[in-house]
Amino acid sequence: MNLDTLKKAIEERAKREGYLLNPNEDFLNTLFEGLYKNVQRYGYPACPCRLSSGTFEEDIDLVCPCIYRDPDLYHYGRCFCGLYMTDAYMNNENKPVVRNRRPIEPAKIEKV
Repeated sequence: MNLDTLKKAIEERAKREGYLLNPNEDFLNTLFEGLYKNVQRYGYPACPCRLSSGTFEEDIDLVCPCIYRDPDLYHYGRCFCGLYMTDAYMNNENKPVVRNRRPIEPAKIEKV
């Protein structure tokens, strides 16, 4: 996978799921580059806005789109890192601050 393939996959997913991507192209490209660096580093697109452990089982909640994305979009209109946004958020003059939902101690996934 290269950076362009990752960008296209995220763009297609956002469109398919009815979300928008951040309109700030410089910021958006920084997020794409961070996700791609994490793919190269860890083998999966961990959210670049949070600390990853490098262990998939510990980072499963951070694999983009992370498990916090949909609750963030529902409550705030955008995800924590600002990659995904809703139409309502884009049209709202008052942009709420999105708090980090991830617990201080990440959830551990037990292997079966």
